[in-house]
Amino acid sequence: MIFLNIVLNIVMALKDKYGSWAVIAGSAEGLGEAWSRALAQKGMNLIMVDHQEEKLLSLSEMLRQEYKVEAIAIHIDLRAQDAYKKIMEHCKGPEIRLLIYNAAFSRIKPFIAHTDEELDSFIGINTHTQLRLVHSFSKHLIHHNKGGGIILMSSLAGLIGMQLVAPYAATKSFAWNLAEGISHELKSHHIDVMACIAGATSTPAYLKTNPQYGNLKPLVMKPDDVVEAALKKLGHKNLFIPGFSNRFNYWILTRLLPRKMASRLANNTMKKMYAHLSD
Repeated sequence: MIFLNIVLNIVMALKDKYGSWAVIAGSAEGLGEAWSRALAQKGMNLIMVDHQEEKLLSLSEMLRQEYKVEAIAIHIDLRAQDAYKKIMEHCKGPEIRLLIYNAAFSRIKPFIAHTDEELDSFIGINTHTQLRLVHSFSKHLIHHNKGGGIILMSSLAGLIGMQLVAPYAATKSFAWNLAEGISHELKSHHIDVMACIAGATSTPAYLKTNPQYGNLKPLVMKPDDVVEAALKKLGHKNLFIPGFSNRFNYWILTRLLPRKMASRLANNTMKKMYAHLSD
């Protein structure tokens, strides 16, 4: 009974502060699926956005059945210039007060090997739509004057420019700096903004490009663990790095080593890890 009361109090505190609806951009697999499950489990209704239609529809139906919540599935190409407008069409009420921007495009390859379509995806998904959606959602929250929360999923890759993931790393630095900056501006409106700076996480995309996962398993976090840790820190931090090993790596690269040495270490590590993808 005591445990049940604790759980109910946590759920109610989340909904009281951030409303009964959450928007999750990039919600169908990996960290996005973990976000969808975690919030549905806590009783929040969802506006789920993703380009993977089959996975999106399947997951949204499963969450409706299992957790008895509403789950609106929006199948959309987040590269589109007006994608944020289509999402905001569903964000009309005062109870929609939490936004998770998890969507990201990533490719591991030499910079000059990227196609025009890939470069457009980096810009469209990782920067343009994220910026426009966060801007529009912030105005939505201020209009309703009930506070809210915004979480931008970033990455330790944004710490240092790294070969083979240079465009991705640059866009993750963008998310990091965007969250940190606007957190100070929106604080007076009772809007909590946080960048969750994840390290290696066992998502389908990560496992696909890391055949050496077995050797790295102790250092790789599970999506569910990243999400639960981030939820606990929302409202307390504007930058959060989940996982002890990730925080240790951050300390080494930003506090212990000079920038030049940290860059050399990070880039040599990338070259060794992805030698099979660097040709």
